[in-house]
Amino acid sequence: MKPPPFEYSVAESVEAAAAALAEAGGEAKILAGGQSLVPMLNFRLLRPSILVDINRIPGLAYIEEERDAIRVGALTRHHQLETSPVIAAHLPVLRAAMTHVAHLAIRNRGTIGGSLTHADPAAELPMMALLLDATISVTSPKGKRTVAARDFFLGALSVALEADELVTEATFPKLPTNTGWGFEEVSRRHGDFALAAVGVTLTVSGGKIAEARIAIAGADERPVRASDAEAILARQALTPELLDAACHAARTCIAPNTDLHASSDYRRHLVGVLTAKALSAAWQRAVA
Repeated sequence: MKPPPFEYSVAESVEAAAAALAEAGGEAKILAGGQSLVPMLNFRLLRPSILVDINRIPGLAYIEEERDAIRVGALTRHHQLETSPVIAAHLPVLRAAMTHVAHLAIRNRGTIGGSLTHADPAAELPMMALLLDATISVTSPKGKRTVAARDFFLGALSVALEADELVTEATFPKLPTNTGWGFEEVSRRHGDFALAAVGVTLTVSGGKIAEARIAIAGADERPVRASDAEAILARQALTPELLDAACHAARTCIAPNTDLHASSDYRRHLVGVLTAKALSAAWQRAVA
């Protein structure tokens, strides 16, 4: 299949890219890794008038450690997150999730900014941004602003970006000390999108859970934080009874669809099973 006709522009700076988006009046698309964009063009699901290529913009591919956070540039590739010693040391759950993203060839090309902007509800990175309370930096001709991940993802393939804005960076706070993590995913084949995935962090103090975070992908129109389950776990030691209650709360906080890959009931069941496994792994890591 072939894409519809479009113009092509190479941006040499973030400002030039934002200006091109503004000039196109909502008819432009950013080309970064192209791993989602190009197939959608070929299937004629998108018909932009112009593609704005940002791959030659200097300084947008980086992983930088600060005192309390890790900053990741929009052109950073998934494989860089997967293999970064900084990510492994401070955000190991993010590293684990990246190993589930498609296949190596795609991880070598797919970008962080592209994945966040595309906002596929079954993708790993949007869920990780939500789990880790990331903030997302965007730029337009009017200037720069930051958006919390919890406010960025609006629905399936829908984010809080204006037509003249592009993502330039994601900032992930470092995990607190005494924090364990777990990540579990089920897909039909290795490299497929998740039928359901669950990421967990548990911060433990004095033998009890000081903070619990649970994020779910593939089982709703956008990534979901299981806030009721998190509240159940707070200030408790993880017991079998508490684990069952948290998993039940995780199952009830989602509204999965039925499609050709799985039924809504099966996805809901998966979320419960994966939450139990991820919580158990996070607890073991935290108290070890």
